[in-house]
Amino acid sequence: MKLNIRDQLAMALVISTLSLAGIGIAADGQRQSPEQQKREKDEKQQQRKEDQQQDRVQKKSEQDQKQQQQEKAQRESERERNEIRAWQEQQRERIERQSEQIQQQRVQQQKQEQIQEQRQQQRLSQQQQQQRIKEQRQQAEQYRLHLEQQERLAREHAARLQQERRRAQYRFQQEYLERLRQQQIYLRDHRFDYDNDPYFYTPPIYRYNRGGMYYQINEYGAKALRQAVRYGYEEGFRAGIADHDDRWRSNYKDSYAYRDANYGYNGFYVSRADYNHYFREGFRRGYEDGYNSRYRYGRFDNGNYSILETILTQILGFQNLR
Repeated sequence: MKLNIRDQLAMALVISTLSLAGIGIAADGQRQSPEQQKREKDEKQQQRKEDQQQDRVQKKSEQDQKQQQQEKAQRESERERNEIRAWQEQQRERIERQSEQIQQQRVQQQKQEQIQEQRQQQRLSQQQQQQRIKEQRQQAEQYRLHLEQQERLAREHAARLQQERRRAQYRFQQEYLERLRQQQIYLRDHRFDYDNDPYFYTPPIYRYNRGGMYYQINEYGAKALRQAVRYGYEEGFRAGIADHDDRWRSNYKDSYAYRDANYGYNGFYVSRADYNHYFREGFRRGYEDGYNSRYRYGRFDNGNYSILETILTQILGFQNLR
């Protein structure tokens, strides 16, 4: 069906109108309201503020962490400097102490050399030396005879201990006698050099009082008397322990070792009477400590009983002659 011109124009108008209406609707759909635009703008601004705030917090945290690390590094550095200064101070003090000790040792060595030189210059005369040698030979022979007599007394005392069933004290006596036998073997086989022993030409340097009388002695004799006290304390301690273990009454004089008092004596440098006296002085004190399980006069060190040096000095009472 053919349309006339007027119908065609009407149709074209309708189509144009509909097209324009569609475009307007679409445009309206894309267009936003002012409120919505403002809200979106505010949200964007708020987001930027939050982002900026977060950046500031992060930067502040990084700065604080960096500062803490710097402060820690400073503290570590200060501590190291202090340790170095302390170490240097310790080294300085150690060197000073060593220097003082070396100086003291040198002074002491010089004193010893001077003393030795004086002693060499003050040697006894040949006549005095020969007199000492003669007395010493007699003393050594008397001691040998005394040891032979003591064997009988030792057997008698051992038999009594067995009768009294004092097993610990009997065992101690047997050990003491064995030590004496070893000592006798040494004295029998040892050849004493009278001519070259410095004891016989060294003058006295100490004096001591025993029984109300003063005696003079040189360094070798003094060493022998110190040994007497030390050995006496050791043997006395063992004897005291033995009587305690046997539940026997305390009586140091009843011990054979106290009566004998010769352990450690070789017959030289001092008289047997002097040696016995100071051995018994040490023995009495050692017996008291051992019997009472205490250390009033001595101590226990490296498996040995030893008398205190202060007690040893009091017992001997040496007075310097120079």
